Amino acid sequence: MSETVLDVKGLRCPLPVLRANRALRGLKPGARLRVLATDRASVADFQAFCRDTGHALLACSDEAGVFSFLIRRRAEEGGA
Repeated sequence: MSETVLDVKGLRCPLPVLRANRALRGLKPGARLRVLATDRASVADFQAFCRDTGHALLACSDEAGVFSFLIRRRAEEGGA
């Protein structure tokens, strides 16, 4: 399955989550978004964001200070 990549390296909280939220709204339900960030706070931010919004955080990794988050967009609710 293909995925969209969003590079938010260098941005500080709350911008990585805000940009990811905007990107996810433009994707179809079930689509995958990979977010690349360098802000350490983004780990907790994306965990909370996915928990609160219903998107699935499929994977999270840290490689040389670059955090990678793989998020699956939630299904639409009630035709919204």
